Amino acid sequence: MYSTQPQPKPPQQLSEPWLLIGCLVVFTALCLAVNVASILRFAFPAGSLAVGALLFFRYPMFYIGFTWWLWFLTPLVRRLIDWEVGWLDPNPVLLAPFLVSFLSLLTLLIQLPKAIKGNGLPFVLSTVAVLYGAFIGLMSYQVQTVILALLTWLTPVSFGYYIFSHWRQFPELKRVTEKVFLWGTLVMGAYGVIQFLVAPLWDQYWLQNLISVLQIYSFGTPNPLSIRVFSTMHSPQPFAGTMVAGVLVLFAIKSPLKIVSSGFGYLALLLTLARAAWLSWFIGLVVYIPSLKPKLQMRLIVTLMILSLVIFPLAMIEPFSTVISSRVQTLFSGQQDGSFIDRSLGYSSLLNDALSEIEGRGLGYVIRDATIGGNDSGILTLLLNLGWFGTIPYVAGMALLVFSALQVRQASNDPFVGACRAIVIALISQISLNTVMLTPFGIVLWGFMGLAAAARVYEAQQTPNPMSIEPFLDQARSSPER
Repeated sequence: MYSTQPQPKPPQQLSEPWLLIGCLVVFTALCLAVNVASILRFAFPAGSLAVGALLFFRYPMFYIGFTWWLWFLTPLVRRLIDWEVGWLDPNPVLLAPFLVSFLSLLTLLIQLPKAIKGNGLPFVLSTVAVLYGAFIGLMSYQVQTVILALLTWLTPVSFGYYIFSHWRQFPELKRVTEKVFLWGTLVMGAYGVIQFLVAPLWDQYWLQNLISVLQIYSFGTPNPLSIRVFSTMHSPQPFAGTMVAGVLVLFAIKSPLKIVSSGFGYLALLLTLARAAWLSWFIGLVVYIPSLKPKLQMRLIVTLMILSLVIFPLAMIEPFSTVISSRVQTLFSGQQDGSFIDRSLGYSSLLNDALSEIEGRGLGYVIRDATIGGNDSGILTLLLNLGWFGTIPYVAGMALLVFSALQVRQASNDPFVGACRAIVIALISQISLNTVMLTPFGIVLWGFMGLAAAARVYEAQQTPNPMSIEPFLDQARSSPER
């Protein structure tokens, strides 16, 4: 089994990263408190980048945790700022997690020669595919449009590789991820429930502008009990995907906060009304349970029973029951469901065009069909943006990582490794309904693919098996740390 004991560090090494993060938090809070939030529109992304860069070069584990939290909380910071100083879209505040995450590309560039020859090949394949799409896009669209699309596509891949590149520190990666998702699920889940019940003024203001300016109606109405929960994030579907990851990771964690965090996480997940996420959670659970040893399976079943005693009564009382039960019923409505009909029409309209795209339309192209949105299908998005020339290497990279995750033998001994594998399969299962490979959804997917791949290499180093055939990890011992 993997050692879960973190490596001891001198106190002075720990104080600096916490001081940097604390200064950013305090500065942001003070600006909001004294009504000078306008300066945060540029100060927050700049400050986040400065803190992220220092953590990146000196404290990799803190950098990973800081990056996760930026993706979790930045949309809420944006809404607070807009509530004080007025709506702005596009909003520079939202660049903060992109800028910090994009630092991880440096690691991929530095390790590129050995990554191509060895265990980083899947990430390189997907990166090359994205760069190809950017090249095609530059011939048709404005440079800024392509750059923004490039950030959306490439950031998850580079962040996943950064996590993977620290495979020698897998026990630390595990500890950081467990702590981030334990507290992240608690904070985001609790805020999501409050958002549904109370509808904070800043969320109401944001939704009003979303409806009146951008003509987006799928988030509900800006009233208590009428919001389709998106919590601290910017959309119900990515938030639901994050909650799926969070509640699956919680199965592997031993903490007194586990039940409370899970309770809020599951209730918020239900209140997103994201049926694809609900089904993907079930798929993840089906993948997770058989991977564990009988003793751990029994422990998981007991946990599920305890959670059901907490969650089902909450979901069955008002004001939650009407909203949740009506959405659950649509799971079985099939061809009578409006969303199902729209997606079916969208696929019928675009699939032939997508399949015929050999070279692709490039990054920057957005699906603008009357029946299907630009984020409603990862399959169509891949084919239309990357064409077959880009889709094949991109999907090949993802497939190698999934195959690697399925080969981790220690998943039966380490519930965390089994959870990583389950999360990867669960999120990929949504690819026909959501653009799971792009930010912010893709940060979770590629982050856990990086964790699963790191577990595979760490396992190979701890218990080498000369008779095994590794598809892309045969040079694991030669892969350097950043």
